[in-house]
Amino acid sequence: MKKVFIVLMVTLMGIFAFTQVKNPDMIFDATLSEPDTLDPHHAYDTSSGEVIFNVYDNLIAYDGESLSKFVPMLSTVVPTVENGYLRDGGTTYVFPIREGVKFHNGNDLTPEDVEYTFERALLYNPPGGPVWMYLDPMFGVFSIRTLVEDYVGASWDTIFDEDMNPTTPEYEEALVNFYYDVIDPAVEVQGNEVHVHLARPFAPFLNVIASGSSWGAILDKEYSIELGIWDGNAEGWWKYHGWTKEQSPYFDHAMGTGPYKLVEWDHAQQRVTLERFDDYWRGPAPIRRVIIQGVDEWSTRRAMLETGDADIAYVPAQYLDVVLSMDGLTVIPGTPEVSITSLGFNWQVDPESPYIGSGQLDGNGIPPDFFADHNVRLGFAYAFDYDGMINEVLNGLGEKVPTALPTGFLGYSEDLPTYELDLQKAENYFKRAYRGRLWQTGFKMTILYNTGNDSRRVSAEILRDNLAKINPRFQVEVRGVQWPTYLDERENMMLPVYIIGWVADFPDPHNFIFTYYHSEGDYGGYYGDNFAEFASLPRPEFGGKSLNKMIEDAALESDPAKREQMYIDIQEFVFDYALVLPLYQPQGLRVHRSWLKGWINNPIWPGDYYYNYTKVE
Repeated sequence: MKKVFIVLMVTLMGIFAFTQVKNPDMIFDATLSEPDTLDPHHAYDTSSGEVIFNVYDNLIAYDGESLSKFVPMLSTVVPTVENGYLRDGGTTYVFPIREGVKFHNGNDLTPEDVEYTFERALLYNPPGGPVWMYLDPMFGVFSIRTLVEDYVGASWDTIFDEDMNPTTPEYEEALVNFYYDVIDPAVEVQGNEVHVHLARPFAPFLNVIASGSSWGAILDKEYSIELGIWDGNAEGWWKYHGWTKEQSPYFDHAMGTGPYKLVEWDHAQQRVTLERFDDYWRGPAPIRRVIIQGVDEWSTRRAMLETGDADIAYVPAQYLDVVLSMDGLTVIPGTPEVSITSLGFNWQVDPESPYIGSGQLDGNGIPPDFFADHNVRLGFAYAFDYDGMINEVLNGLGEKVPTALPTGFLGYSEDLPTYELDLQKAENYFKRAYRGRLWQTGFKMTILYNTGNDSRRVSAEILRDNLAKINPRFQVEVRGVQWPTYLDERENMMLPVYIIGWVADFPDPHNFIFTYYHSEGDYGGYYGDNFAEFASLPRPEFGGKSLNKMIEDAALESDPAKREQMYIDIQEFVFDYALVLPLYQPQGLRVHRSWLKGWINNPIWPGDYYYNYTKVE
């Protein structure tokens, strides 16, 4: 039965509300955490994306709340077949570049900046970053490494030594030629136009480059070269590939054409300060200064909302009744979200992880491959209270879904099964795990959450408590860490499980199914080599195809009915093996001071777009 969502806007202005707007020329956004990185080609989280969204511009942008209509930005045209800027059967996108646009340092925007941006993204391609969304439609691969290996005819580890130097002169020559033969022709400058060539038609390509999250941001080529991002040459491009986030000079620098420029990122205070760019090509923003600060404690964020020191604040859904009772706030519960909050399993944890105890199945830890056992995963799946989480913790601002695919997407079906809280069923699976040894010895492990995210903390605690009810020998510690630390630990394969959200990059099922269930997906890539092997095995459920191949074929299928059935088949398979626990599909809760005007609810935006805002009594 489908639920009908009514978006309710409640504006409460009590007799004690402020008679004057506080700090009229500044916006204070009390959020959960600081960014992870400001490098647009490494950032893949909303905290980072929100800053990048306001400092840079894309070629095109979403038209307000729409996920299917676009407006020109740094390109003067949104390419379509009708206007002649989408050519060659949907494989060439032509972007005429807007003249008179300046970067924050005064440099003029040129078509060469756009070409450089695309090429730097492709060559940099850090693990776990967003660049796969360019590589997939442009080359039919998900990693630059695959492209290089296919071109050179050797494995990556054969081509390079541990210091990323080519192992032979022949390989070095081939790498230079790779740039000229593969990368350079994919993005071309022709006069004032930039032509982007795809390997095949890819309907969501405009959605990809319109997303404000980071990867569509256009860089200043001259400034980037001065900073040491990539010198723009074919020779030695590999020296700029795959840096860690801290190695990138753009880790804490930004130079865009957007409405705000970066003033400071204070890591100690988790605070980013932005200032209006007065030469912005669309005209200066109404508000001069923006402060985005990670404030861990809800009590502090609440107090800042009450006093008017915060104009915007992150409010966990469990505190809906609290903000509804406060004066001077605009509270909008139940805003549509295209996201999933899930629990993912690492099938091959780093043996040095501090979160797996002894690293053995001895009652004092778990082995690194603990979650490669499907009985363990299924035991966890039936130990979580999905309905209780949604109804009691989220105040109904969520929905139970069968897999990590949101409602409304092609392939979503209410006929698919869902996990339920069933401690007896969970016990049965745990008794089968490790041929009965797990039930006798028990286990000990740690689940992390990002500090300040009370919903994720409570999710972990629900799981912890139910596991202890099933067997007192099942011991879980729940611990909070800062958001960048959380992401680092995940990237380093230290987390045995992780609770995390995924907001759509583009509104297509491929963005969720590939992300979660393909071994090269942004989340699937963190399940470990054991999962990669599992996802590559031929499966009778798919007529001999592997899970990876089925996902790839579903993305390419042009018949909507066939494609829908493929996604249903994939979901039945991943449900049976409990590859991911979809804890809930959240609904949004927007809270800001009522003097703040201009908010637009686009569910794919990474956060607030401050250019739209005014503060009015």
